Amino acid sequence: MNEITYTVTGMTCAHCVASVTEELGEIAGVTNVAVDLGSGAVTVTSDQELDPTKVRTAVEEAGYQLVG
Repeated sequence: MNEITYTVTGMTCAHCVASVTEELGEIAGVTNVAVDLGSGAVTVTSDQELDPTKVRTAVEEAGYQLVG
């Protein structure tokens, strides 16, 4: 299992959390997505190493920005 935490900006509500969770959950290998709305921390658990470009693209598809 791999677990990595990202910082996502622009999320302000439960709908934002749902959008980010849904997009990240569609990446092959992702088994769990946990979002802390207050801090913008998004922890992604996967059964394989994730391509950072796919993670960034998923966050941007949801309408938000990945920091870093």
